[in-house]
Amino acid sequence: MGTETVGRQPGKQYDILIIGGGPAGMAAAAAGAEYGASVCLIERNNKLGGILKQCIHDGFGIVQFNERLTGPEYAYRYRNLVKSYGSKVTVLTSAYASKISYHPEKSAADLFTTEIITAQNGALCLTSSTLILAMGCREKSDRQVFIHGDRPAGILTAGQAQYFINIQGLMPCKRCVILGSGDIGLIMARRLVLEGAEVEGVYEIRNEPSGLKRNIVQCLDDFSIPLHLQTTVTEVHGRERVESITVCKVDDDQKEIPGTERTIECDSLIVSVGLIPENDILSFSQIFLDPHTGGPEVDQNMQTRIPGLFSCGNALHVCDLVDYVSESGETAGTYAAKVSRKQIPYRTVEIQSSGNLVYQIPHFITLPDIQNKSSTIMKIPVYFRVAKSTEKAELVIRCGNTVLFRKRYSNLSPPEMKRAEISLSAVAKAALSSPLIECIMTDLGDTDGLR
Repeated sequence: MGTETVGRQPGKQYDILIIGGGPAGMAAAAAGAEYGASVCLIERNNKLGGILKQCIHDGFGIVQFNERLTGPEYAYRYRNLVKSYGSKVTVLTSAYASKISYHPEKSAADLFTTEIITAQNGALCLTSSTLILAMGCREKSDRQVFIHGDRPAGILTAGQAQYFINIQGLMPCKRCVILGSGDIGLIMARRLVLEGAEVEGVYEIRNEPSGLKRNIVQCLDDFSIPLHLQTTVTEVHGRERVESITVCKVDDDQKEIPGTERTIECDSLIVSVGLIPENDILSFSQIFLDPHTGGPEVDQNMQTRIPGLFSCGNALHVCDLVDYVSESGETAGTYAAKVSRKQIPYRTVEIQSSGNLVYQIPHFITLPDIQNKSSTIMKIPVYFRVAKSTEKAELVIRCGNTVLFRKRYSNLSPPEMKRAEISLSAVAKAALSSPLIECIMTDLGDTDGLR
């Protein structure tokens, strides 16, 4: 595993330094280079692409390329795009960022210092005008959902099982149980059956699936794999290898119901119980993390409350479409290139969500100098998730008495992220009389038809 160094040699100052070479990081690098910035892209694996390299199913690129691509195909296109910028982008693979320092007292050129460890060049200390966090996310483990028992072989996350089969060509189990109905778990249920394994069932502690509806249909229903709601794994049995597991029904408060325990013989437990944005490297006292997303609070340009620091992709919030991951990376790279060139006058307007919304991105909107006409005509994407499933609902985004967006939806559920658009020029005008934007999701029930 060597370090792939593309462009100029590492160790110099950059306009943009990006941590993470997955779809968000590659999109950010290409966008920054397109605007003339010098870019350094750091990736801990020996090849760019992130998790896409092991996602051999299709469905990627529908928004970005208007095609159904596999994960490796999608990553290949962005790798080639990054390489097309030549010396504008320095790529360091097998490189780990160990520490980030923020120096507001220094010049704009040395605002951030990033210490990294590389396979070929050893320890490096790079400075940059802007820093983009694109580290992606990691899976929760069995211990994070408090499953009792020993730690025998055969307990894997869905991503680990996917890596074994799709990258290493190894079969991790013969008969398994899947805990959690996240999208990766659903996709792996289908993959394991196709490879000859028996999937006894998928167990979900909640009263509704955690994955997208299309994955429930295509990965479980089409392969006759049962989904057990309000049921969880309480114990793992086995010393050297998993021999069986115990499942139990839960009530509406997710508490175990005595007398409903059942033991299932299996050789593996595959866990798909959620994803966590990778932000452990952040140690600034000034950084604000959203408790609902696990990522920093950002504006429409993906810039955090620390000037010059950006977050995008799954490091910001877990997305269900890779196309939206790339979109946020492109936004971050474009604006980081502008920020690295000069200070941009601005003021901010906070965004607040209410009703049946668990969160919205962005958290606030940065309004540039109103005299800059070109900057006030763009559309701002607003990503959101509902807190609970609803058949009919209406989203209203307003600033004071000005309605910026209104739309009615059918069949919304928490696993599916939605996207709306508001006009920056409309926000700028409305914000002159109101300091707050409200995102309100109202459940309409059966009392009204949809438009």
